[in-house]
Amino acid sequence: MSQESFVEEVELHGHIIDSLILPKVLDEILTHGGSYVIKQMQIGERQSDPSRAVIQVCADSEDKLQEILDAIHDHGAVPTTSQDARIVEADMDGAFPEGFYSTTNHRTQIRLGGEWIDVEDQEMDCGILVDPEGKAARCIPMAEVRKGDKIVVGRQGLRVFPMQETARQNLFEFMSSAVSSEKPKGVTVREIAATMRRSKEAGEKILAVLGPAVVHTGSVEHICRLIRGGYLNILFAGNALAAHDIEQALYGTSLGVYLDRGLPAEEGHEHHLRAINTIRRLGGIKHAVEKGVLKQGIMYECVRRQVPFVLAGSIRDDGPLPEVITDVLAAQRKMREALAGVGFCLMVATALHSIATGNLLPAWVKVACVDINPATVTKLSDRGSWQTVGIVTDAEPFLRALVHDLGLNEL
Repeated sequence: MSQESFVEEVELHGHIIDSLILPKVLDEILTHGGSYVIKQMQIGERQSDPSRAVIQVCADSEDKLQEILDAIHDHGAVPTTSQDARIVEADMDGAFPEGFYSTTNHRTQIRLGGEWIDVEDQEMDCGILVDPEGKAARCIPMAEVRKGDKIVVGRQGLRVFPMQETARQNLFEFMSSAVSSEKPKGVTVREIAATMRRSKEAGEKILAVLGPAVVHTGSVEHICRLIRGGYLNILFAGNALAAHDIEQALYGTSLGVYLDRGLPAEEGHEHHLRAINTIRRLGGIKHAVEKGVLKQGIMYECVRRQVPFVLAGSIRDDGPLPEVITDVLAAQRKMREALAGVGFCLMVATALHSIATGNLLPAWVKVACVDINPATVTKLSDRGSWQTVGIVTDAEPFLRALVHDLGLNEL
């Protein structure tokens, strides 16, 4: 301790004990080769009361101290001596200045003119753009930066508010990030249904991120019932989901296999390409619905119920359908624009689109990820989407149970 002469006091505030924030911070300090002294500790008397801790962080070099402060910052530890955020103008398009602050998906504030203001459009792996008047700030992706933009650098004048629990009130919170195939799925599905009800009643939008296995497993009608019942307000997917949904609507097959019989159709391998060609000749999905060619399915219901959708392209796409956005940066922009007001996200059978969407969502949006592969949910958690409840199961049994629990079987 006597050799460690580089010191900084930091403060933690909130439900830092029940959420294990305090022990995480102390562990980070020790893991990075520092030491600590708890200078003050005020523990809330009731579950709803916040706690507060002032911690003296010690290290044997300035670099090590900064490394520790960087590590604990994302857990909400901020220096007790407040200074305004440091701002540097971007020196080129499409890149942040050196030393830029890289955002998390947790609520963040920066200090400008002695006042703390919320950072808008919270998203992980972005920078923070300050408006020219210095009175507002928002997250900005790297590719959107323009020369002269005012960008926050370093961690001075920043504070992060990690998601904290006073107590786990429901199964959704208790099972956060659970991926085991042995979890009680019936109970979990009921809790997800209850969460979707609460989101709908609160006027929040429900986003669905769907992969083509939804069609292959015979789950199209379940998704259509969610749309008709008002439990699916935005759809993110790729060309495959839409193409196979339309293939089923036009030919009764998915990947050339009849869904009602499980038998391959004659020349069925051509059906998805013929379906795409039909839609392209008609000018798009909406025109196909208006002209009476597309009469059923997920995309039909989206058009009919005015549910916005973003179809993001892939290098392997056939066609693609006219609505598919083949520029990935343009697709990201469309997805970001569509996220306003989303309170719940249901991801089913798509690793790529699920992870991409998880990267865009703030931490306070609850997420349910359903996939036969547990690695999909694991990757979401590894990428920082800690609010995800994972269910390892096939798409159809889950969606059938969800529709039943939401009382939508007759729609």
